[in-house]
Amino acid sequence: MWLLVMFDLPVVLKAERKAATEFRNRLLDMGFEMSQFSVYLRFCSSPTQVETYCKRVEAVLPPGGKVSILQLTDKQYERILTFHRGAIQESGKAPDQFTLF
Repeated sequence: MWLLVMFDLPVVLKAERKAATEFRNRLLDMGFEMSQFSVYLRFCSSPTQVETYCKRVEAVLPPGGKVSILQLTDKQYERILTFHRGAIQESGKAPDQFTLF
């Protein structure tokens, strides 16, 4: 599963900008990567991990704005079409599972 965290946060006041930056930094600390400026994503290997990260994101929500968490399966994620400067980019792929010996 993939988690996409999408947000629209107020950044007019200095305190709002600080809260938005803190939220983005917390997402990065949790292992999310930036897809777009207000869209972050993370691969989760199990439903339990999805639930854990949803709760972690909820725990660091800033006081204002709107935050949405979207859950995608690997198949749905692989079907995302991404264009950069008019050219289609290769779709994302789920990370390979580790092999334990």
